[in-house]
Amino acid sequence: MKLIGAVIIILVTTWIGFELAKRLSERPRQLRQLKVAIQSLEAEIMYGLTPLAEASDHIAKQMPKPISYFFEHFADRLIHKQETAFEAWEESLKETWHLTSMLESEREVMMQFGSTLGQHDREQQQKQIKLTLSHLEREESEAKDRQHRYERMIKSLGFLTGLLIVILML
Repeated sequence: MKLIGAVIIILVTTWIGFELAKRLSERPRQLRQLKVAIQSLEAEIMYGLTPLAEASDHIAKQMPKPISYFFEHFADRLIHKQETAFEAWEESLKETWHLTSMLESEREVMMQFGSTLGQHDREQQQKQIKLTLSHLEREESEAKDRQHRYERMIKSLGFLTGLLIVILML
């Protein structure tokens, strides 16, 4: 019976370690997807002259989850709730951010971008998009660095923590 309990403890702590490592590896991927979504938004607005709600809806259909959830909520709020672009952006971030693996610093970049959305002419808006993309690029490189540095350690730590618990219990 003790052996079964020990195996279960090791399996659970190893699984927790792998889940934490997965979250670490999801962050750079989601940041890349977010950059692609912002670039698509730029193309839709600047070159396609598509309204913001319609452009967001197009992006939501193109992007994988959880990024698509954000743009889906944003488009829905613009169309059905008659909110300003910033209010819809802010509420959409609040509703969907917990589904991502991204940190508060990325959320802050997105909030800053949302505060400028629809407030400027096309040229100024394009500058804001480029600024947001450069911030997200910096965050992505930091996320990749963190992933390379800590991913294997977190996986090992999960297993070793389980082993420690089992040894202390015996």
